Amino acid sequence: MGDLGEIGSFTPWDYVVFAAVLAISAAIGIYYAVVGVGKETSQEFLTGGRSMSALPVSLSLTASFMSAVTILGTPADVYRYGAMYSIFAISYAFVVIICAEIFLPLFYRLNITSTYEYLEIRFNKFVRILGTVIFIIEMVLYTGIVIYAPALALNQVSGFNLWGAMVATGLVCTFYCALGGIKAVIWTDAFQIFIMLAGFISVIIRGVVVQGGIQKIIEDSYNGGRLNFWDFDPDPLRRHTFWTIVVGGTFLWTGIYGINQSQVQRYIACKSRFEAKLSLYLNLIGLWAILACAVLSGLILYSVFKDCDPWTSKKISAPDQLMPFLVLLILKDYPGIPGLFVACAYSGTLSTVSSSINALAAVTVEDLIKPYTNLSEKKLSWISKGLSAGYGILCIAMAAVASYMGSVIQAALSIFAMVGGPLLGLFSLGMFFPCANSVGAVGGLLVGFSMSLWAGIGAQIYPPLPLKSRPLPLCTNGCNVTMGANWTSMTEMTMLTTLMPPDVNDRPAIADYWYSLSYLYFSILGTLVTLIVGLIISLLTGGLKQTVNSDKLFGRQDCSCDFFFCHKPDKTDKVEVLEWKSHPNSGLENPVFVHDTLDLPELNRKSN
Repeated sequence: MGDLGEIGSFTPWDYVVFAAVLAISAAIGIYYAVVGVGKETSQEFLTGGRSMSALPVSLSLTASFMSAVTILGTPADVYRYGAMYSIFAISYAFVVIICAEIFLPLFYRLNITSTYEYLEIRFNKFVRILGTVIFIIEMVLYTGIVIYAPALALNQVSGFNLWGAMVATGLVCTFYCALGGIKAVIWTDAFQIFIMLAGFISVIIRGVVVQGGIQKIIEDSYNGGRLNFWDFDPDPLRRHTFWTIVVGGTFLWTGIYGINQSQVQRYIACKSRFEAKLSLYLNLIGLWAILACAVLSGLILYSVFKDCDPWTSKKISAPDQLMPFLVLLILKDYPGIPGLFVACAYSGTLSTVSSSINALAAVTVEDLIKPYTNLSEKKLSWISKGLSAGYGILCIAMAAVASYMGSVIQAALSIFAMVGGPLLGLFSLGMFFPCANSVGAVGGLLVGFSMSLWAGIGAQIYPPLPLKSRPLPLCTNGCNVTMGANWTSMTEMTMLTTLMPPDVNDRPAIADYWYSLSYLYFSILGTLVTLIVGLIISLLTGGLKQTVNSDKLFGRQDCSCDFFFCHKPDKTDKVEVLEWKSHPNSGLENPVFVHDTLDLPELNRKSN
């Protein structure tokens, strides 16, 4: 690495590019918000939303994964643990098939626009509220990590105070939500995808040139043990093996794509079931492209830093700062490109976080306040804005907690696994088991949630020993001492991730077994415990005596080959849907299907 010289720094051109990308994103959002004024009644919105085609929805689905967590976290994970992360490509394929052929048909047939609406259809209102509360917990935790990740990058490349960057990011997103409609609409998602891919590709091309070709990168990775694609060890305590990624990863991502409102609200808005399925399958191509870019970037990281690891040599404070460090090192002679990379990390984050904050406020108002009060629309509007500000502050606080959770990608996936697993079990209980009743649903969900939280929080307090996580060796023999002299002073906050793990003698026995379970298995744990406990309680409380309308279950009517045989249903070929509303006079049927997510004025005009 010594021949690359000293690292660069953020230049005025970088700030210009960074600001321009964010300004364009905001301008597109403002444009659609202004054009859409007066056309935002719930009925017009829902009609317009139901007219979407597969391509823009697939872009939006893909964009949701292109946050700073992916851009910073995945290459760093590959750098430390090897290219086994690429096995997630298999998981993604299974997830898309499961969601397209099982969850989507049922939700589409029931005319579901809020996933938690299904819980009230199948069980009762209390189960819906419980599911909503757990969704709120999940999104607050995840949003904190999404705020923390780009703040870490900005701190690294510009020396901007880390706490200041986190607060600024959170406040910008909260401001977006308070204005209402500023969150980039679906075409902004498309713009952001291209910016993010441009950031990735610029790093990959320059990295290949600097290292003298892709062959050199592959050789370095092979010699360093990074090409560890296949490991069939069945041990559930191992962090990443073929089985933990394929089985655990499938459960984890199904919890996101199958039942998480932020994803379901996108593909369920398509004009036909065929288009909805097509959007999921097209999105799979995008996921594979993102994964390929991230894994290749991780291998380039290792090839460049194989003789001088910036993390262990104290040039950076956390592994997730490796990508920004690499950008300033190999792209220092290209003004504006480092700015493009930071904009790449930020543009997805602003969209994701503002959407999350807005969704949290909307869910709280529509599911937890509106059905039980007689407040005027004006008062509810003020409450919603207040909740947006409150959730924004709460997410900033969670960003501070996220700084102590280690790798951002593992922290984000752990949260989705711990919280999404029990929810996946709850929905599966309702969809596949006619004997399941509301008592069993509540009991199963609470026990499953408790078990997955116990394992997940324990793993944070007592991280698995290297024997199970198996980080690959890093070297500092070739370090140039002068190169990073100005970097350690930039990072003003020492992360817990840089500290040594607790003394082995202080670990309880349970830490080496229960708490060492692979984070990818938290989802399976939550799902299975929720299912098993829910079924047992249901059977003990008269579940077999109840009669459940078959329309509320996954059945033969949801099995179709319309995608595989390229059958495009016409308007007379639509499945019958249930006409159902929980509270007819409450405005929007879908609590988080807000106009700033999928508001396409041209579609509204088309539907009129």
